[in-house]
Amino acid sequence: MSRAMSGREREAFLAEVRVSVVSVVDGDARGPLTVPIWYGYAPGGDIVLITARDSRKARLIRQAGRFSLCVQSTELPYRYVSVEGPVTGIDESVTRDERRDFARRYLGDEGADRYVASTEEATYRMIRIRMRPEIWLSEDQG
Repeated sequence: MSRAMSGREREAFLAEVRVSVVSVVDGDARGPLTVPIWYGYAPGGDIVLITARDSRKARLIRQAGRFSLCVQSTELPYRYVSVEGPVTGIDESVTRDERRDFARRYLGDEGADRYVASTEEATYRMIRIRMRPEIWLSEDQG
């Protein structure tokens, strides 16, 4: 019996608020870079990341032209969705309002306002990376 989620189930799971883990190739002598990151997703759309343009992950994603993203539940029944795909675009700047909208997903209105205000100086360094999910892996142990 397959425990894989249907297309609709995995897209709905991925659209929920979760911290993801992004992985991207880091040359032949190292394993992939694997780090937690906030993300955005709506069913049928692209994965969206906002990160510092000078970060290691941004540099490696630019070089590789693709990355993987995994999200999971930490409560029973355990479930996960992993996606891999090509970068479809990189926006070289992000506004304060765009950062606030992104942070609201994780922190709510007041938390997002405080977060962006306390990290205002980082806004000029941020970029938006989009990825089109091509390869899906999922499991629902329920």
